[in-house]
Amino acid sequence: MKETEDTVEFTLHPRRILMFKTRLISGIVLVLLALFTIGSGEIVLLATLLCISIIGMGELFRVMGVGRERLNLLEMTSYLTIIGYYLLVYFQMTEYQLLVLLLGLILNMFVYVFTYPKYQAQQVMAAFFAIMYVGVMLSFIYQTRMMAGGAVHVWLIFLCSWGCDTCAYCVGMLIGKHKMAPVLSPKKSVEGAVGGVAGAALLGVAYAAIMKEGMLEYALICAVGALIAMVGDLAASAIKRNQNIKDYGTLIPGHGGIMDRFDSVIFTAPAIFFLSVMLLG
Repeated sequence: MKETEDTVEFTLHPRRILMFKTRLISGIVLVLLALFTIGSGEIVLLATLLCISIIGMGELFRVMGVGRERLNLLEMTSYLTIIGYYLLVYFQMTEYQLLVLLLGLILNMFVYVFTYPKYQAQQVMAAFFAIMYVGVMLSFIYQTRMMAGGAVHVWLIFLCSWGCDTCAYCVGMLIGKHKMAPVLSPKKSVEGAVGGVAGAALLGVAYAAIMKEGMLEYALICAVGALIAMVGDLAASAIKRNQNIKDYGTLIPGHGGIMDRFDSVIFTAPAIFFLSVMLLG
C-alpha cells in the first residue's frame, strides 16, 4: 500500500509542476498583452476589450444555455448591441449609451416574441445580463484609461483585483482558519480576505509613491476595489456552481476562459472609474 501511495504521489507531482508552468507562462503573456494594449490606449485598447467582451459573453451564453455550438439570433442581437455600445464609448457619445442598451433589450424581446417558443424567458434575461455584466462593465477599463490621468489610474483596476487575489491566497494559506463563504468557496477564509484588502491597500500606497500621487487616495481606492473584486470573484463562482461547471472555457491555458481570468476585473473596472472621478478627478 505504501508503494502504491508513493507511486501515486510521484505521478501527480510532475502534473502539478506542468500546471504551474502553464499558468505562469499564460500569466506572463497576459501581463505583456495588458502592457501593450493599455499602454497604447485609443482604438487598440477599445478593439481588444470589445473582442474580450464578445468572447466572455459567448462563454456566458453557453453556460447559461442561451447558445450552444451554432450562433443564434438572440446571440447576434446581443453582440450587435455591445458593438454599438463600444462605438458610442469610443466617440464619447455618452448621451446615447443608455439608448443603445434599451434598443438592445427591445431587439432581444423582438426575437423572443417573433420566434416564440424557440427561446425561454430565462434565456432572454441571461442574454441581456451578459451584455451588462461582461460588455458594459469591461468597457470601464477603456473609459478609465481615457480620462484625465487615466494612463496612471487605469492600472489600479488590475493592481487591486489581481493584487488582492494574490495577497488573499498567501495570507489564507498561512493563517486562514475561518471560512468566508463555506458553501460557495470553501477554500476562501476571512483572514485571507482581510489580507487581500490590506495587501491591495499597501500596493496602492507603493504605486502612489512611485507615481508621486496621493497615497491616502490610492490606498482607499485599492482597498474598496479589493472588496468589490472579491464579490466579483465569488459571483462568477456562484454562476459556475449553479450550472455545475468547473471553468467557463479553455481559451487561456492553465486559467480557463475569459470569465475565469477577468471575473474580479469585471467588477473592479467600474468601481475604480467612479472612485477615480470622485477622489482623483
